[in-house]
Amino acid sequence: MRESGSGPATVNEHVAHNARVWNYWLGGKDYYAVDRRVGDHVVGMYPAIREVARADRAFLGRAVRYLAGEAGIRQFLDIGTGLPTVENTHEVAQRIAPGSRIVYVDNDPVVLVHARALLTSSPEGATDYIDADVHDPDTILRAASETLDFTRPVAIMMLGILNFVPDTGRARAVVRRLLDAVPSGSHLAVTHPTLELGGAANAEAMRFWNENATPPITARSRAEVASFFEGTELLEPGIVSCARWRPETADGGAEPPEVAQFGAVGRKP
Repeated sequence: MRESGSGPATVNEHVAHNARVWNYWLGGKDYYAVDRRVGDHVVGMYPAIREVARADRAFLGRAVRYLAGEAGIRQFLDIGTGLPTVENTHEVAQRIAPGSRIVYVDNDPVVLVHARALLTSSPEGATDYIDADVHDPDTILRAASETLDFTRPVAIMMLGILNFVPDTGRARAVVRRLLDAVPSGSHLAVTHPTLELGGAANAEAMRFWNENATPPITARSRAEVASFFEGTELLEPGIVSCARWRPETADGGAEPPEVAQFGAVGRKP
């Protein structure tokens, strides 16, 4: 494990935190009473949030299976990984390609405590964890270079993380710096909350979250999410509800319901 800065921040058990609340919504066990209270209140305001969390996790699995399988990617930079649950990036990728190398990035102290659960790997591959902030892509790239070879394609996974960079210009700059560091054939996968698919209840739930939990969240439009993919070739079906990005349904099966979370994957030409 490689850490940056002076060490992880102190865990605040009295303020709900996204990583822990998300873990609660996914059925995990790594959360405090305040996370459960805030999580339950958000569910009361916006019951579909649990489906958003599950759809986002399912998108991760489908995207990694595509990237490690059809696209032949063997390196993954997973930024904002959150608390480990099931079907983490390294598990999905190394099941397909045991030699895959994965670097996780997060800066939540609870995630850091549980990082060792992520630090498992097939004998042929590698898995590492970096304690770093999405706002500091240079630190991320420098530390990740100890595990990843940036002369070979990398899949940059940014699921549910750019919404914690409130300034859209800053968020674009972070993505651009990361994409500039990887070669042709690399991919960018993003999920991001939106009000375009969620309606007024979602807006109220986000407002409650920002007043009662950390870090504050920012929803974005399809056009704003599209700006993160400038310079890449968006894969079909483009920017859609993450539940509808290449869903695994039987032939002729009904399309899954939309959730208020965009999902997309782009390839750097």
